[in-house]
Formats: sequence, structure tokens, C-alpha cells
Amino acid sequence: RKTVAVTQLHDIDWLRSRWAARFPALETIGGQLVSRYADPSRVYHDVRHLRAVLEAVDLLQDEGADREAVELAAWFHDAVYDVQQTENEAASATLAEMMLAPYADDAKRAEVVRLVLLTRDHAVTDGDPNGAVLCDADLAVLAGGREDYGAYLARVRAEYAHVGDADFLAGRAAVLRGLLALPSLFHTAVGLAQWEGPARANLTRELRSW
Repeated sequence: RKTVAVTQLHDIDWLRSRWAARFPALETIGGQLVSRYADPSRVYHDVRHLRAVLEAVDLLQDEGADREAVELAAWFHDAVYDVQQTENEAASATLAEMMLAPYADDAKRAEVVRLVLLTRDHAVTDGDPNGAVLCDADLAVLAGGREDYGAYLARVRAEYAHVGDADFLAGRAAVLRGLLALPSLFHTAVGLAQWEGPARANLTRELRSW
């Protein structure tokens, strides 16, 4: 537990520094968002996940996206997360609209809201570089090595500890089949080239294990 706590403190410091560098005029918002992801009830959708998504966004910076809109959406995409609720993305989008209202123009806020909502099903359409970057960054965890993927699964299961094994496995299997049925999991050049194959292999192996 001590190791986890130290790791999370490191991630919290990283996130605070990142926000201060990217959005220095919005310091209060950054602090509130970090506090949300650092909530002790979160096991997977926590500060580690947010940092991983932001680092993946950095890897995809040459994809022609609106970097500011994508990064703001990444920060807000799991800002509201309750494992017993099904409308977390909608709640997160509403929070983004409210918190950004005094600072961002209507077009920017609308794009951030759209992107946050897109993480609900990751249904990216052609000609949407913003959506492609955000969704690919959110799903990059699926392409991890065997050990990293195993750690990801353990954290997801722990976050849903209140769900019985049978129900969890049924729900997880449905998610896996839905992902594997997609024509492609990723939409950026980097995602397709580097993450598509490993992610499909991980998902297929996990589904067979159930």
C-alpha cells in the first residue's frame, strides 16, 4: 500500500505540473480535477490512468488534432466516475461545460463536451482527428505488454469489487466482444501501426480465459 501511495503522489505532482504548464490561467480547475482522480475510491480510473492518457496524447501530437481541445477533454473524460452509475461520461461532459464556461468560448466548450461524450463508445468517424487522438489515447492501455495488461485487468476488477464474479465476467465478456467486433480499435496512424495488433491479441487472450 505504501508503494502505491508513493506512486500516486508522484502522479499527482506530475499532473499538477502538467496543468500549470498547459493552462496557467486555470489553476483552480486543475486542482479540482486532480482531486477527483485522486479520490481513494478509484482504482483504475485514477491519477495513473489520467497520466497515461495524457502521455498517449503526447505520442499522437502529429495527428493534426486541436491539441488544446483534446487535452482538456482528456482531463475531463473521467472527471465524474461512479462505478455504480452508467452516465459518467454525460456527467463529466456537463462538468466540463460548467467549469470551462467562464474561460473558453462556445466553440471550444462544445468541442470538449463532444469529445468527452465520445469516450462513451469510442465510435470515431472518418475525418475526426480530435476524436481519433482522444479515443486512441484512452484505449492505448489495451496494447500493453502481458504484465501491464494483467495489472490493468486487476485494477479494473478491483474497481468493480462490489460486482459478483459471474456478473462481472458476463459484462466483461460483452465488452470484449464489442471491442473485437469493431473494424479497428484505433484510428490514428500510430495507433493502427503500433497498438492495434497487440491490443487485439490481449483482448482475444482475455476473452478465451473467461
